[in-house]
Amino acid sequence: MREILHIQGGQCGNQIGAKFWEVVYAEHGIDPTGKYQGDSDLQHERINVYYKEASCGRYVPRAVLMDLEPGTMDSIRSGIYGQIFRPDNFVFGQSGAGNKWAKGHYTDGAELIDSVLDVVCKEAENCDCLQGLVWVLGYSEHNHLPS
Repeated sequence: MREILHIQGGQCGNQIGAKFWEVVYAEHGIDPTGKYQGDSDLQHERINVYYKEASCGRYVPRAVLMDLEPGTMDSIRSGIYGQIFRPDNFVFGQSGAGNKWAKGHYTDGAELIDSVLDVVCKEAENCDCLQGLVWVLGYSEHNHLPS
């Protein structure tokens, strides 16, 4: 199978990612418990691209969710599909960067990067034939990206 790993980060990236997963759940007929409830062979076809089949026929998203503060993670976990994600794949700090790029890049973010990479590597190693990564972030002019 050819798998895709979905990585989402920051408040905006996680909010966009949560909506992405809602659409993918519906397209593949996955209910909030991770069970396939679809009524079409087409829905079940290629389900392993974004999901790993776990015990009892449950499907778990191939996703890594990260943020510098727990607020968005808590929102996702308490949402309708929040229990479907692998708990170890939520990587977050305890305080946000407060829109301060340097704090997110050099201090708080630097402390989390090893944990994020460990989770990404673990997910990649669980794939038979990793085909790509989907990276979802939210950036604004305050992030000082080079032109």
